[in-house]
Amino acid sequence: MRICFVCTGNICRSPMAEQVMRERLAEAGLEDLVAVDSAGTGSWHAGDPADARAVRVLRDAGYGSEHVARQFRPDWFRSLDLVIALDQGHERALRRLARTPEEADKIRLLRSFDSDARRDDLDVPDPYYGDESGFEEVLRLCEAGCDGLLAEVRSRVG
Repeated sequence: MRICFVCTGNICRSPMAEQVMRERLAEAGLEDLVAVDSAGTGSWHAGDPADARAVRVLRDAGYGSEHVARQFRPDWFRSLDLVIALDQGHERALRRLARTPEEADKIRLLRSFDSDARRDDLDVPDPYYGDESGFEEVLRLCEAGCDGLLAEVRSRVG
């Protein structure tokens, strides 16, 4: 199984979700069955490392933080099982890139996997223009979403 998390520039939210999901999969013993990566809807930060604030928050919480940003490519849909958008803007951008209904069916919002999330508030907010507390909130939301996503993964891989 292959999962790709997608945000705008691939330096904040999606790499944080990627690292959280990697850890959840390792804890569940599923890391050999599920590949996880991330990308951005745009190319602004392609080749850059993750935002230093994201790296600090991830490391402080015990997660890995190695990352190089890249842009999502439509041909990746073929090899992915799930494409996880971090907010509704990313979801709309991905749906525009999807070439078939089957590709569009792979797109989900991360917080849609969080049973405690309000259905009218499924965006993970962009922390880029704020301080480190915004990154801490993103981590909390990614953890809650990835917990639910792990249940979905388990149901798919047995």
